[in-house]
Formats: sequence, structure tokens, C-alpha cells
Amino acid sequence: MDSELSMLKSLSLLLVLLACSLAPAQTELTARSLKVRLQSGPLTPEMETPVRKLFGDAALREGKAIKTDGLDVLWAIEAAGAKVVTVYSEDRTLNVPLQRLGTSDLFLATSSLPDGTGLRWGYTVDGRAVGSLKQLELYVPHPDALAQEGVTKGRILKQEAWQSKIFAGTTRDWWIYVPEQYTPDKPACLMVFQDGQWARGYIPPAFDNLIAKGQMPVTIGLFITPGTFADGRSNRSFEYDTLSDQYVRFLLEEMLPEVEKTYKLRQEPEARAIAGNSSGGICAFTAAWERPDKFGKVMSWIGSFVNLARGKTLREGGHNYPALIRAVDKKPIRVFLQDGKNDLDNPFGNWWLANLQMERALAYKGYDYTFVGGNGFHSDAHGRAILPEALKWLWRDVK
Repeated sequence: MDSELSMLKSLSLLLVLLACSLAPAQTELTARSLKVRLQSGPLTPEMETPVRKLFGDAALREGKAIKTDGLDVLWAIEAAGAKVVTVYSEDRTLNVPLQRLGTSDLFLATSSLPDGTGLRWGYTVDGRAVGSLKQLELYVPHPDALAQEGVTKGRILKQEAWQSKIFAGTTRDWWIYVPEQYTPDKPACLMVFQDGQWARGYIPPAFDNLIAKGQMPVTIGLFITPGTFADGRSNRSFEYDTLSDQYVRFLLEEMLPEVEKTYKLRQEPEARAIAGNSSGGICAFTAAWERPDKFGKVMSWIGSFVNLARGKTLREGGHNYPALIRAVDKKPIRVFLQDGKNDLDNPFGNWWLANLQMERALAYKGYDYTFVGGNGFHSDAHGRAILPEALKWLWRDVK
């Protein structure tokens, strides 16, 4: 009896193990894992549930379903009654057929795209384009743009909301980044970031890594948001796009004295940098342009060197900078520019052409500058991927 009971238990365990091995896999999908499944043969019906969970029914119906995993992309769409579905790019460099999932109306495909890809994409269903084109950028980020194990992390300290006198009626949030290596007996370098509500999220890991390696000096980071009025109106464009010394005076007369109540900062311009994206980028350039004795380094991504601040004459905006750079004596500032060929093109100007004009003007006058161009859109994706290289270039001769 005991031997029969033991045999039954063993048989039951074997059946359980066999059932588990035959059960459909319900592991979470990624672009890479589904790529392997697609390459091994047709997708089977049990995949429908995890696919719908991954994307959501609305995104599938609207043709907006996409997931990226490094340089691998997973495309998906629900197309009732369709026979042939493809994903394509506006420039026709991409034309990939999707595979039907079992007998469902779901179609899927994966693509491995080059580093630096920037394209507009959409779907065709039985030869007809559906929906509007969407944007896609893919980059392999520099390792030092990401948090690394074993590297000490600086502190991000939120400050009390600042009520400005120079920009009367505005209030703004701001944060100070303090590296672990800072000591009060040795003044630190400074780097100011516009649109600090976003920059504070991705800048600190690069600072942590590069400072730890000695590839940039010990640097205090100052992250400042644009001002807002009591009724909620943003003062961003006025503060950032206007060609004047008002913003740099706001920094020098209000913000930096407040920082220096707690932290010691180096005073020489080569030890001070200012950075921003879009309108924040032109703002950074304007600050250094107006006061090169206080800010000697500029980092501008997708800079808005166009006619946003057109004023009463409709011609007072940042599109004037290339001509100004050529017309006046060279100023002692180092400039890092980044932009993409697919940046904005609207009534205020063409951002890509505007940045090319800036690059040519800086080259003509013999400035210490670099320009990194790509295929991207009006986003910070490219800049974030190359951030450590940009910082090392800016700070290369400062200890």
C-alpha cells in the first residue's frame, strides 16, 4: 500500500510539472523578447492577452502602440478585417510588414534601428495610410549619463519658492545640487540650468559620475524654473527669449547671492556655466553674451535662435544673433550647441537652420565652440544621451 501511494504521489507531481511546462508563458513582454518570438515563428493566440496588457486597447486601436528597448522597437496595431499591415517612415527608410497574432485583429513587428535614429512613422492598412505620423528618436546613452553603482551621489536640495523683484510679480521653484566632494574650504564651480524642474531629474547622475572620475570640477548645480504670476500665467518666453540683460541680472543680483549665503562659489567666468533647452538654450547664450565676465561657458540644446521675441517691430528676436556675433568683437565664452534636422519649422523660424547659422557665425569669429547635429526633433533626447561628453568638453581645462 505504501509503495502504491508513493507511486501515485510521484505520478501526480509529474503531471503538475508537465502541465506547468505546457502552460502559455505570461511573462511581461519587451521589444527584445517579442523580437525573439517573432523570429521563431508565427505568434500564437495566448500572446494576445499580454500584448493587450502591454499596450492598452486604446493605443492599439488608434495606431499609437509602440515600445522601445534600447535600439529595438516593438510596433503593434489593431486593424479589424485587415490583410496586410506595414509600418513605414516618412522618408521611406522604414517599411516593415507586421505579423498577425493568431486569428485576432492584432498585428505586430519589431525593428532594430541605428543609434541616432530620428524619423516620423505611421501605419498602412491594406495599402492605405491610417492616422497621423508620429515621431521617434533612438539613442544609446553615454554610460555616464546614467546612475552608476558605487558612485557617491550629490544632494538635490529644494529651496523655498522665490519671489523675484527684477521679474516683478513672479514666483518660481528652484533647487541646488551639492556634490559629495564639496567642502566649504574650497569654492566650487557653478552651472545654472533653466527649466530646472526637468533638468534636475537627469543632470545629477552625470555630475556624480564625472566629478568622481575627475573629468569635471566640483560643481554646484542651480536649477531654476521660469517665473509664474499669481493667476498661473508663465513668464517663460519673456524671461528666456528676450535679448536683454534682465535675466542675467536676475541671476547675479537675486539668485546667486542667495546661493552664496550657504555655499562658496568660484568667481572667475571660466568656472561658471549656464545651460538650457529650446528657449532655455537661447537664454543661456544671452546671459553669457551680456555678461561674459560672469559666465564663460554655454550649453544650448535645440536652442530657439529664432524670432520668438519679435517685439513691436516684429524683428527683435534671437534670429539676430548670427549677425550680432559677426558684427562685434569676439567675447570670451565657450559654446556647446546641439540640434536635430527635424527640429521645429514654423512662423517664428526654422530651428535647425537657425542653429546652423549660429554655428557658422561662431566659426567665422573664431569662437571656442562645438556643434553636434543629429536627426532629432524638438526634444532633449539627443542632448541627454551625449550629456557627459558635452560636460567634459565644456569643463576640459578647469580643475
